[in-house]
Amino acid sequence: MANSINSSGTDTYVGTARSRVDGPAKVTGQAKYAGEFGAPDLAHGYVVSSGIARGRITAIDASAAEAVPGVLKVLTHENRPRTAWLDYNYQDAVAPPGSPFRALYDDKIHYSGQPVALVVAEDFDTARHAASLVKVAYEAEAPTTDLTAQRDLAYDPPKKRSGIKPPPAPWGDAAGAYDAAPIRVSQDYRLAVEHHNPMEPHASTVVWEGDGKITVYDKIQGVANTHGYIAGVFGMKKDDVRVLNPYLGGGFGSGLRPQYQLFLAVLAARALERSVRVVLTRDQMFSFGYRPDVLQTVSLGSDAEGGLQSIRHDAISGTSNFEDYQEVVVNWSGVLYDCDNVALSYKLAQLDTYTPSDMRAPGAVTGVMALEIAMDELAHETGQDPIALRLKNYSESDRTEGKPFSSKSLRACFEEGAARFGWSTRNPEPRSMRDGRELVGWGMATGIWESMMQQSGAQATLTADGKLVVGNSTGDIGTGTYTILTQIAADTLGLRMEDVTTKLGDTNLAEAPLAGGSWTAASSGTAVMRACQDLAKQLFTLARGLDDSPLANVDFERAVFKDGRIAVTGDESRGIAITDVLAATGTDTLEATGSAGPDAAHQKAFSPYTHSAVFVEVKVDEDLGVVRVTRVVSAIAAGKIINLKTARSQILGGVVMGIGSALEEESMLDHTLGRFMNHNLGEYHVPVNADIHDIDVIFVDEEDKANPMGVKGLGEIGIVGTAAAVANAVFHATGKRIRDLPITIDKILA
Repeated sequence: MANSINSSGTDTYVGTARSRVDGPAKVTGQAKYAGEFGAPDLAHGYVVSSGIARGRITAIDASAAEAVPGVLKVLTHENRPRTAWLDYNYQDAVAPPGSPFRALYDDKIHYSGQPVALVVAEDFDTARHAASLVKVAYEAEAPTTDLTAQRDLAYDPPKKRSGIKPPPAPWGDAAGAYDAAPIRVSQDYRLAVEHHNPMEPHASTVVWEGDGKITVYDKIQGVANTHGYIAGVFGMKKDDVRVLNPYLGGGFGSGLRPQYQLFLAVLAARALERSVRVVLTRDQMFSFGYRPDVLQTVSLGSDAEGGLQSIRHDAISGTSNFEDYQEVVVNWSGVLYDCDNVALSYKLAQLDTYTPSDMRAPGAVTGVMALEIAMDELAHETGQDPIALRLKNYSESDRTEGKPFSSKSLRACFEEGAARFGWSTRNPEPRSMRDGRELVGWGMATGIWESMMQQSGAQATLTADGKLVVGNSTGDIGTGTYTILTQIAADTLGLRMEDVTTKLGDTNLAEAPLAGGSWTAASSGTAVMRACQDLAKQLFTLARGLDDSPLANVDFERAVFKDGRIAVTGDESRGIAITDVLAATGTDTLEATGSAGPDAAHQKAFSPYTHSAVFVEVKVDEDLGVVRVTRVVSAIAAGKIINLKTARSQILGGVVMGIGSALEEESMLDHTLGRFMNHNLGEYHVPVNADIHDIDVIFVDEEDKANPMGVKGLGEIGIVGTAAAVANAVFHATGKRIRDLPITIDKILA
């Protein structure tokens, strides 16, 4: 029953296109976000940010701020209440090794924009005004923020980050094979630092319930992470803390870890014994995690026909001076292509910045970009069609793990994507295609992402009126989780979607992993399915026990749940309505729980990945250097697709972010000041409507055995490979190979 939801094997909703069940709440403004929940006697906090990137605070004068009418408290490292933070080094669920940043801990400044004070007042405007009056004196030191200058100090992380695979041991003789190869390509590649910049800023509203109890509305991609953080940092009993986040206005990974506004809001609420809200400004959204700066070198050696003889991929990634942030950057080069001589390395270098954080497809966006541009360079050097080169070196198994893939339909992605794009009519010669004054380029790349599953719980409650409520504590970060869980539940019990309500983002619900890594559909989806299957068995037992039951002497395996009824497969006239079963047995509610997690035997036997092929058309103004992405075809192999509409939206969003990586997004560090200078949406450029044209999404047929539902996540795969495809198209259009992304006008015209 790998791909079956309904007990009969019949899916009514799963596999179809359905509008989001949370859509009306969002477009009408009924959906409330972390910074919008109110409370009686709510106070407001405003963060004062550091003016230097490295050094120490020598004095803080808050007297002028404290004199402002309406100001309740100015918290600094000098007067903050003692908490368990001093005694317990809490590691949140996705923390890298090291010592997590501690707001207002001492006088030391680790990075520019670090919070140095919190002004709490009766209203937001008063708090903001008073914050401008806080005077902070510093003893500044010269910051180190240039990764290139630190590359000679790069080191192997002494402790590996949980869940992040280190590079595999080399196999063969990559250096010797490269030196002996007839064709050699070796270049450096770089992707600019990027900040997540979701529409909703990071915010925490802490509601003081009395007796030391609090209810917290937090911008987080998994309330369990916030819950554990508060209990660990403040030494609170978990029963005294409830965390909710029913809606999230985008996250892209920035909401995986509790950010410092949470600590400050809880600190202030406990100090004042009243409700407090802290919302970060857009400027302050640049004062925590980001996609890290990574120096990469990819060296490919091949025979004259493009058969790979050597792959070397080396990366040095920036991290903070207090945590060893790690992500998978180079491993993809050992998975995507078949080669007998491979050596991969990954090191870190410390910078005076905040710790980087996971950003949509962390590591893969960076590493696959370099690999796929290098493969395009090899295709050009050997006179190969880029697709033909990839097929020539197609990997049939994961050599980094020594396992077969759980499924791999990448060939179909190449075939169907190329056909839809019209790739066969491409003139391979750079600068050979033109549309008026614009040079036309066609490029392509491969995408890959892990297909993961995490331990997850879910609960389901059926009431006498035939209404079903399911849910768990995971979040819907805009991916459509509310909708797909509703579809799964409805199909499992044969109900209408309108009769199913899904609840998420509440620590009072069954515990589930945070929403990230593209594992939510497989993890929470399977748990919801199993909870509903348990309900189905309970219902069937009640129905079969009725006097003159139409299901008498029928085994559960022959039962079909459809149209609100339980019937017999092959003879659906023999059946009974679910509401009639509940009424006849005097049952007001039925409850069930379900759990799901990765299968150890399956994990040992297979490597699960999603794959894609991305085709891009660009048009480049020959005189002005302006690049337009006019067409994209993204062909995706991701197992069973639960909702064709929300799935397509996920890929569209990933492609748009990939275009941003390729052409626009760039957080610019002034290395003298150690500060990101374009810390606003006026100067940090992201794609807008005028930048995006035709995007075509194809889901190729694929059956997968990686999890009970046969699904693979879609949140990440849409962005992976897109930037490389754009860069390869720009080369085809202009003949200029740009390896330092984003590709801006100055680089085109240089």
